Amino acid sequence: MNIPSRLLQLLMVVLMVGGASYLMMQSLPGDASWRIAAGRYGYDALDAAAAASVRAEMGMESSGGLSFLYWLGDILRLELGTSLISGEPVWNEIRHQLGNSLSLAGAALGLSLLIGPPLGLLAGLRAGGILDRCLLAVCSLLRAIPQFLLALVLILLLAVEMGVLPAAGHGEAQHFILPALTLALGLAAVSARLARDAMAAVTQTAFHDFARWKGLTTAQTFWRHGLRHVALPLVTYLGLQFVTLVEGVVVIESIFGWPGIGHALVHAIFSRDVPMVQGTALVLGVGFVVINLLVDLLGRQLDPRGVQ
Repeated sequence: MNIPSRLLQLLMVVLMVGGASYLMMQSLPGDASWRIAAGRYGYDALDAAAAASVRAEMGMESSGGLSFLYWLGDILRLELGTSLISGEPVWNEIRHQLGNSLSLAGAALGLSLLIGPPLGLLAGLRAGGILDRCLLAVCSLLRAIPQFLLALVLILLLAVEMGVLPAAGHGEAQHFILPALTLALGLAAVSARLARDAMAAVTQTAFHDFARWKGLTTAQTFWRHGLRHVALPLVTYLGLQFVTLVEGVVVIESIFGWPGIGHALVHAIFSRDVPMVQGTALVLGVGFVVINLLVDLLGRQLDPRGVQ
């Protein structure tokens, strides 16, 4: 594992994500001072005087790219700056919002592991059988349905018609179920097919036939010889999908009223809260690099060929 190259990758992420976020926010049409004033004082109190006050306070007339340099200085001090709307440190807001998204993504990932891989393993042991064909049809259907539509269907069935779960909210364990299930079904559809294909490939290998010839049962053969072959593609997929979940749950968070990082990022963009946008994008970018590193390390341990 080349540590210096990973550190260089992190540095490039900081510069590229921060620079791209700053340039995109600056290129948005309209006067940013009006948006910031609206976010601070509300639309009812918004007028030219409030916008002028924000413009003078932030030095928008002459700052140019200085705010980006100030932001880089904050990064060198291991800070993310201060929100232009709330006045709170960006890291404090991100920590709270990211924690909510991580908890939802973790619940979805765990639920998908309970659904997808076990079904995929059973289907792979009898490739071409009834379970395999049914699983293929269900997985194809789940992957074809947009997540927002699946979320609405689950709300109608479980919250409106049956009344067994709340349609939205945050703060109690039952609020996790519907959004986590919505995310988990899509993950389970892919992980089930990955587990099925890996298991089917294992059953065709010479070492599998030899293990069965020695008298090992199907379960013993899988646990002793096939587990690593099946786990490696699953770990790679689910590790990277965990980052995608955290970064891409904006729609799900909005539908279920979940106060996560994606929902907060959308509001920060609308409010022209540049430090908040830069800090959020940076944390997500660094998180992707770190998760990728952890997946690589775990993949090396799981690799049945023993590659070091």
